[in-house]
Amino acid sequence: MIDVKKIDQMYYYEGKDLGAVYSKESTSFRVWAPTAEVVKLCLYEKGDGDCLIETIPMMLDVKGTWYTKVDRDLNGIYYTYKVKFQNVENEVVDVYAKTAGVNGQRAMVLDFTSMNPDGWNEDRPIALKKNTDAIIYELHVRDLSSDASAGIKNKYTFKGLTETGTKSPDGLATGLDHIKELGVTHVHLLPLHEFGSVDETCLEENQFNWGYDPVSYSVLEGSYSSDPYHGEVRVKEFKEVVQAFHNNGIGVVMDVVYNHTFKTEDSYFEMTVPGYYYRMKGDEFADASKCGNETASDHLMMRKFMIDSLCHWAKEYHIDGFRFDLMAIHDVDTMNEIAKALRAINPNMLIYGEGWAADVVQLPEDKTAKKANAGLMPQIAMFNDNIRDGVKGHVFYEEKQGFVNGMQGMEEEIKFSVVAATKHPQAMKGKEPAWALHAGQSVNYISAHDDLTLWDKLAISNPDATIEERKAMNRLGAAIVYTAQGIPFMQAGEEMLRTKPAITPGRKYNNDSYNSPDSVNSLKWGQKKEYKDILEYYKGLIAFRKEHGALRMLQSEDIQKNLIFMETSDNVVAYTITKPDNSEALEVICIIYNANPTETQVTIPEGNWSVYVNKELAGTKEIEVITGGTITVPGISALVLGKK
Repeated sequence: MIDVKKIDQMYYYEGKDLGAVYSKESTSFRVWAPTAEVVKLCLYEKGDGDCLIETIPMMLDVKGTWYTKVDRDLNGIYYTYKVKFQNVENEVVDVYAKTAGVNGQRAMVLDFTSMNPDGWNEDRPIALKKNTDAIIYELHVRDLSSDASAGIKNKYTFKGLTETGTKSPDGLATGLDHIKELGVTHVHLLPLHEFGSVDETCLEENQFNWGYDPVSYSVLEGSYSSDPYHGEVRVKEFKEVVQAFHNNGIGVVMDVVYNHTFKTEDSYFEMTVPGYYYRMKGDEFADASKCGNETASDHLMMRKFMIDSLCHWAKEYHIDGFRFDLMAIHDVDTMNEIAKALRAINPNMLIYGEGWAADVVQLPEDKTAKKANAGLMPQIAMFNDNIRDGVKGHVFYEEKQGFVNGMQGMEEEIKFSVVAATKHPQAMKGKEPAWALHAGQSVNYISAHDDLTLWDKLAISNPDATIEERKAMNRLGAAIVYTAQGIPFMQAGEEMLRTKPAITPGRKYNNDSYNSPDSVNSLKWGQKKEYKDILEYYKGLIAFRKEHGALRMLQSEDIQKNLIFMETSDNVVAYTITKPDNSEALEVICIIYNANPTETQVTIPEGNWSVYVNKELAGTKEIEVITGGTITVPGISALVLGKK
């Protein structure tokens, strides 16, 4: 076993030239391999097959790096390294590869500027005044276009994300046009890096995977391109995706999985510097990811790699944000360094992740980037599992109910959710302490790619409820997410009551569709017409949230000052928000959630109140005017009122 501390002390390399640095006149290659005896550069004509051009010895240079320079134009040439240790020689893909050929088998030298779409130099990330202005829509690339009802020509691919004018058989907008119509500010795309579970040489088999099995972190997944054999194609097509979303006022968030790799002993990291890039537990690879290994962000060159890789995505592709898978596997210092580097590129960068791991992390508790340590990472947001489980029931117990679908006594959990897990004198008395320093650290959600869809969870937890009753539960859950402080997040299709049918005998719904076929995972666009009432409700909630900054406060002090909970009966939460600044059109907003199946009486402040959200409708237009005092709120519904 190598001495990691000694390696970091002696061989930490600060330079910015790791990997292939291209110019028309020459390309330099530098790889960090301090324990290697010999390193050679192999140049290939193509990304696969028997097409070796030449093998070039590399020279041991500073801080354990090996270096060579080739004085000719290598644009479009593929390469690998041969790294020798004693009697073993591994041919590996550069861990700093930026694009690659089919299945990522060989890295590629590329003039990235030649892949810029027209107008790329004028393209900019989406500007936010604060991250609580974001509304995030989580999407898998294939899901948008794979169903025939999408009317999208370029199925399964980056190109499918850019098509406009597409219609369902009912003549309703699909794809990019639908996302724009919905009103979200950001699309969160499930992993886009080169992953190992899809064979790009046989795409006609329509293989599906979420992509949480990374092979090369800074290379785009080839199966999403129109030509996985030519590494430049995926680069240009993804830039076109980002540009298309930006042109429609929508930011792009990348889901990144730096916590583990698809392979372990034969991963490119391990074959380049054995024993360095992963944490060990004795003589075994530690496995807090439950995927075979956990990467070691606390090792200086792994930390540097993560920062360099993320900065590449941010600079080269104008990415608007990053979501970190199993973020608690990473250490606090690394995440803070990442935030610092990314915010220097884009001050509006969204940075959030899962504040947990799948198993025990080989770090001290106070060093892991988990939810309980959010206060140590003020620029990082965390998924708020309090609101997820409080609203609809615990995610790991499918039949367990939450506030909207029948569980009694959940008022305090909902109040805690409303204040975005920040400190508030009226929220979560005697229960979980506030973990968020400010509302921008709380990503509020009740559905994501993991586990049951919201609609399926409501069906399993309330098997005797009618469709209309479950639709009411769904509306109430959505109303809580979109009126709570924090950053709202939703799974694509939630607005159309997305369901994932099971393919496993004995089950009706699929709670883990990571490798299920498109028939399970695709968005069924016929549901847009069938559940048009739900879609319109979501659109109305989003529009109302965007219009009223009182729902998007950032500082906990402002929330404490302006948001006051009222006394209510059981299974009801009600509160008022006084406008935080003079830009607000409404002086006061009053919000009521009634989870009882029957109507209830709630006393609100006197005066005339405009209704913007009720059990059936939501939006920015006044539905009716009611008089304050004691009012009646229908069962399983939200009521949002405003006073000018």
